[in-house]
Parts: sequence; structure tokens; C-alpha cells
Amino acid sequence: LDWWRADRYCEQRFAQLLREPQDSDQDSFSKLLQSHHIRGSLWLREGDSVLHKTKRRRGHTVPVLVFRDKTDTKYVKVLSDFPALPAVTACAHLQWDTRTQEIATIFSYAVPAFINEFQLRGFVDEEGFVRFALIVHGHHSPYLPVFRADGQWHHFCVTWQQENGTWAIYADGKRRASASGLCSVGPSAPQAIIGQGTFIIGQDQDSLGGTFRAKESFSGNITDLHVWQRVLSAEQIEKVRSCWVLEQDLVFGWSSDTLEVESTVQAVTTQLLCPGPVEECRVLEAGSSGFSYTSCLQTLPFICRYRKDAYWQLQRAQLESRHSLASRVNSLAARTVIPDSIFTSDVQDMNLSVALDALDVLATVLREGEMTMLEPSDLLAVLQLLKQVSDMELQEGDELEMLEQLGQYYMEVTELILEEQNAGTWSSISQVIRGPMAVVELCDRMVSLLVPLLTAERTKITIQHRNVGLRRVTVKNMWFGYGSLQRCLSSTATSTVPQDVTASDGGQKYLSTTVGTAVISSTLLSDHQEISSSVRYRLQHRAQVPRGALWLSVEVGVNFRVFSLVLLRVSPDAGGMWSTAGCSVVMSLLDSTACFCNHTTNFAILLQVYELQQRTSKEEFTLQTLTFIGCGVSFCALIVTFILFLVVRVPKSERTTVHKNLIFALAAGEALLMFSELAKTNQVLCFMVTAFLHLFFMAAFSWMLVEGLLLWSKVVAVNMSEDRRMKFYYATGWGLPVLIVGVTLATSFNKYVAAKHCWLNVQTNVIWAFVGPVLFILAVNTFVLLRVVTVTVASARRRSKMLTPNSSLENQLGTQIWATAKPVLVLLPVLGLTWLCGVLVHLSIVWAYVFIVLNSLQ
Repeated sequence: LDWWRADRYCEQRFAQLLREPQDSDQDSFSKLLQSHHIRGSLWLREGDSVLHKTKRRRGHTVPVLVFRDKTDTKYVKVLSDFPALPAVTACAHLQWDTRTQEIATIFSYAVPAFINEFQLRGFVDEEGFVRFALIVHGHHSPYLPVFRADGQWHHFCVTWQQENGTWAIYADGKRRASASGLCSVGPSAPQAIIGQGTFIIGQDQDSLGGTFRAKESFSGNITDLHVWQRVLSAEQIEKVRSCWVLEQDLVFGWSSDTLEVESTVQAVTTQLLCPGPVEECRVLEAGSSGFSYTSCLQTLPFICRYRKDAYWQLQRAQLESRHSLASRVNSLAARTVIPDSIFTSDVQDMNLSVALDALDVLATVLREGEMTMLEPSDLLAVLQLLKQVSDMELQEGDELEMLEQLGQYYMEVTELILEEQNAGTWSSISQVIRGPMAVVELCDRMVSLLVPLLTAERTKITIQHRNVGLRRVTVKNMWFGYGSLQRCLSSTATSTVPQDVTASDGGQKYLSTTVGTAVISSTLLSDHQEISSSVRYRLQHRAQVPRGALWLSVEVGVNFRVFSLVLLRVSPDAGGMWSTAGCSVVMSLLDSTACFCNHTTNFAILLQVYELQQRTSKEEFTLQTLTFIGCGVSFCALIVTFILFLVVRVPKSERTTVHKNLIFALAAGEALLMFSELAKTNQVLCFMVTAFLHLFFMAAFSWMLVEGLLLWSKVVAVNMSEDRRMKFYYATGWGLPVLIVGVTLATSFNKYVAAKHCWLNVQTNVIWAFVGPVLFILAVNTFVLLRVVTVTVASARRRSKMLTPNSSLENQLGTQIWATAKPVLVLLPVLGLTWLCGVLVHLSIVWAYVFIVLNSLQ
């Protein structure tokens, strides 16, 4: 299967797609591959974080025009009025006929005054690439390669604008060619593409709307052609490629109603699989045990992996099953809605009609047997069916009334399986489904299917069945009533909730697992894509719940005492885990509590003192990439410098010794920093990485302080021998960091590491064990720099007067400016003063970019 279907196949059987095998498993793993005759590539699951949600491609049912063979008769005319186009973008999905290498016209636009007004042509070169050329006002761009002639679907966009005649060609999301100066008309500026012309797909017009020639016609398949009267950005082109229709400035949108199709051109409907945000997925090379990435759309073999305890619990549930629920549901539906075996059942992709019938029957059976406890196999079967429905892909033409009814049934089934009598059943499958929070996660996925219900007139929907419901506007909210999860949580959550918590008076205080508010899951969306942002919640208290009751939410959950919160994060394979990261109480009243929750990632800005908010995923990715590249460049430069110090045999002196120690400390810190993200999944390893990062960066700053002290000793006489001075320098450079890190670990062991990354905790005062000494060192070095600059400028002024006493005031001023700039430029990075930008990061994202770039050059 392709990666998405393979991942879904395993998940629907309560397994996971194979992760990277451990060294201890290699022998048995190799035998497994051999027994199934698997060679070549094998899908692997990506390492993901707790809140990871797999990005998926979109299915898109579209009419496709089939141009079989090159002829002078096959054409399609666009029945739209085209205005004058000072700028234009045309995009389509294309399948090139690989049997021909002659020039082919994808589309041509002609006006009475000029036949070749706007045209796109292509041919296959000797190396197997399709080359495109754009024609505007009869002016021809060069033929340039855009994609391989491999018979696969490819997406292309061409853009042109009147200003400077700038044009570009995109293929499969990447810009393949661009230039300016296309169609300058004589001495005047380029003019707009003339309106009210004739747009023909598949043929070159030698007269207005006709006179076609077979050798210039198109052979292949084309769909999803859209034309805009502006130049789309790269981000917008990526959206179009993923099958989002941008309505603004759209001149022609792909539709059978706006096309005049010549009788011999075949028009078929097909399911186009639009690429999602993730295009390449990880694979294991079975023969070499190496890893690589390949297109997620490829069909490759895969292995589903079970945890042993979960597998045996599934087996036991199957063996002990009496199929009471399954037989009743299948009998009532007169078909197999719930399969006999979780392991061997062929889980089908559902359509809306089948899903609606299945949930209707299931809800009826559960409703009638409301007082009967579900068997473990029954509960697993219901969860499997809910997974199938939430993974369903809607088709164009699906009725919205049916979709809304599906949401109603989904909420009803969810409510029924969370009834009180099923609490024991949830406990009995705890290794397979770690708690009822899995239902919350499924509902969260289900709610994404309901996007078509929202229109300009209907801006929000609410679906509710007793204590369970969902609503969606721009913020997607889902809630579970007080009692819905309470009984099931009581049997699964007690092991993870701290039973004894120190009260404010120093005594011990018991926290019960009573749900104090509705359980809430929220996701923010923009253009149907999830975005990361800070959120404020107001949670109404359950009546007569004492202070200290447990508050829950899905991505942000709350365990409320007067000044503290505990969050429950949901993971499909881990059930839920408790954390204090990301949320805080804004205000606590008798009837409600207001919380502020922030879910952003860290990109390793080491002097960040405050939690940051309102940063997009694109900004996060850019900052992480810059950090990794910058640290990589800096690390390489440091290593080369260190080697040169050793190989070139620089004369031994205080300065070279200090330089070597600074280089070593900084290189070690940056090497750890680059790979610290890999350690965050292992708690012990992450703790060690944090401690060593703290030590090496603290040492780097201590040696920067020594650099400042060394400079000072050259400016102001110091009555200390060189030998004693070096001992003092080593005590400062390495002794001080060891002391600071040791004291911090001893006093703040449990609050040392941040929740989401391997660095000091920003939410406690631990971060000041690094930032405090750093700010002191930077203050000292700033004073040293000012003193050195003062002395250097004075010396330069005296030298200038001695050597060139009659020079002009302008020359003297230039000499003094250079005398000031030179030590500043040299000493700013040596003394670490560029790190001051890190303290300003919370003010603007610009400071984050400045900080990373400057410290890449250190």
C-alpha cells in the first residue's frame, strides 16, 4: 500500500506501522523479511511527538479530458469570457503521453488582433524530460525541462505579468524556470494580454478558434485547469497543487459546465490523489538495513507492529468473545458491519452512505442493550468501526444532510460506549487502548470531516447527544460532560495522577479523580489547516466541587489547585500523560477558572527567558532550520580553527591557550545543541544532554569572560605572574561552570529540564542559572570593550598626528572611525556580546532571526 493507507491499515487493527528496529531485534527481523520474501524498500513510521497528527493527502474527484493520440480534430473550448490580463497564472494537473516526442500545445489563447496571444507548448527531450515554453504576444521563452516524461500525473503552473515581462514555470510545487523581458513590444513597455479571446485546450490555433495541425496537438490527459488574473505566490501554488481552489481573481475554474468538448475527446471522472504537505516518507532498505526517503504515494510492503502486552490482550479478547454485539449488528444490517476478527478482517475504505448505515445500526443495537455491559471484543470492534468512519474521505456530491446525521450517530455511539457499566471493560483493554481518551481523539478526527457543513451563511454547527458533543467555528471545540469519562478515567488514570500533593502549608493533600469541568479539546484552524497559537479558556466549575478537584482537557487539561495546573496530553498509543507545561491560571473564581495555554515549540534560543506565543508552524520550521544550519557552519569553522592551532604550531601563549579552551567549549555545546532534539523522547538522555549543554555553554561564556580579562590585562597593568594568571583563568573557565551546574542540579533537580525540549526550564527560575551568569559576563565584557575602544582610538589619534601632522580633518576623522570600528567588529563575537540579542527574542520574531544568524558567525 502507499504510506498513508499502510499507516491507516495498522492503526485500524490497534497496531502501529513499524518503527526503526532495535539492534537486538535485527536477527529475528531479517528472518521475518526472508520468510515473506520481502526485498527492497519497506515503509517505516516517522518518530513523532505526543501531539503529532499525520499529514495526509486529499482525495479529489475530478473530470479528466483524455486526448488519445495527436490529431487535428480533438480540442476543448473554454466557455468563459476572459478580461484583459495584465498578470496571469494558469495551473493544471497533466499526464503526458510518453509515446510521442514532438511539440505539443497544452493550451492556446487567441484574439482577433493576434493569434499567438498566450500559449503553452512542450516536448520530450532526448534525456526523457518534458520541456515547456511560454508564448506571450508571439514572443517565445526558451524550452526548459520541468518534469520527467514518466507517464505519471504532474502539476504545473505558469505565471506572467505585464510589468517587466516577468514569467515563471512551476512543476510539482517547485519553480523550474523564471526570467523577465518576455514580450517587450518595441520601445514601449509590455502590454496586457488582450481580453475577449478564444481559449482552446489541446490545440494550437492558426486562426481564431480553428485551423489545427496534428503535429502540434496535445496527447495525454489533463484536468483541474484554472486561470487567475494575477500572479500567485509559491505558497498559493502549493495550495492549488494540493487541490485547494483559490477563488480570489479566478477567471476560469475547472468545470464540465464551462467546457465545449469535441465529440472524439473522451471525458472521464477519476479520483485524483493530491499530494499533502508531506511528500516523502521514511523507508527501510531491507537488504542493507539502511534508511532513506521516497514518495509517500509509492506502493510498498509494510509491517504492523504490536506491543506484546497489547497483542496478547487482543488475542484473549478475541478468544473469549461470544460475538453478541457483532452478530446482532450484522444480522440487523444484513451485511458484515463488524468483522469477526480484528487481526484478519479486511478493513474497507468507507463512503458516506455505508458509514451512515453502519453507525445507524450500531447505535440502534447499543441503545436497545443499554444496561448490558459490552465485552472487550465488542468495545474493540466499535472503536475499530469509529476509526474507519473518522478516516473516511468525503466525495464531491455527498449530501450535507447525510453528513450532519453521521455526526449525530457518531456522538451517540461515543456516549453509549462511555456508559457507567462499561468502566470495567475499558480497564480490561487498557494495554490495547490506554483509556477512554482514545474516544476523544477519534471525535477530534471525526469533527474534521464536518468542514463542508460550514458556509458563509452557516458559520457554526453544534451536534450533541446528552453529555457528549462538538461544535466548530474557526476554533474547533469538542467537550465531554462531567460523567462521560469519569468512571472510565477512575480505573485508568489513578496510576498517573499524583495522589499526594504538598499543600501550601507544607502538609500532604489528597487529590481525587473527580472531573470538575467538561473535558475540552480545541484545535485552531486557518484555511482548514491546523495552526499553533495561544488560547484562553474559561472552565465552569461543576456544582459543589471543592477546590483541588481535577480538571481535564484533551490537548490542554487542568488539575486545579489555587496556583497550579496539571495538563492531560492525549496520545493514541500512550493513552494520556500528566504534565505541568504550557498552561497557567489567569483567574480563579468560585464558579469558574480562567486558564491561559500555550503550545509552541522551542528552537533552541538559549537566552530565551519568556514563553513565546503566536508563532506559525512555518516560522518554527524556519527557526529550527536556521539553528541547525547556523550551528553546523559554526561547528565546522570552530573545528577547522582548533585543528589549525594544533597543526600550524602557533607559539604557545596565554592568548592561544584561552582561544583553544573557548573553541572547545563552544564546539562541544553547539554539537550537542544540533542533536538535542533527538534526545527528547528519552527522559534520562534528555536530562544528561541538558546538563552538558548547560555546562559547555556556561564554560564557553566563562572563557569569553577570560578573553575579556586577558584583554584588560593588556590595557591595564595587572600585578600577577603569568603562571598564577593561567591558574586563575582555568578556575574561571572550567571551575565556575562546574560549580554553577552542580549547585543548580542540587537545588532544582526535579524542575531542571523543560517539558518539550532538552534545555533548562523556562517556566521556573532554573533558566536564570544560565541567563544570570551570562548577563553578568556580558556586562563585564561590554565594559572591557568600551575601555579597549577608548585606548585604541586615543592611540590611533596620537599615531595619526605623529605620522601625518598636516593631514586633513576628513582623513583624521576616517582614521578614528576605522580605529573604533575595527576592535568593535573583532571583539564583539570574541567577547560574546552578540548573545545579548537572545534576551530580546520575546519582543519580535525578527530578533530571533538576528540572534541565530549572528551566533552562526561567532
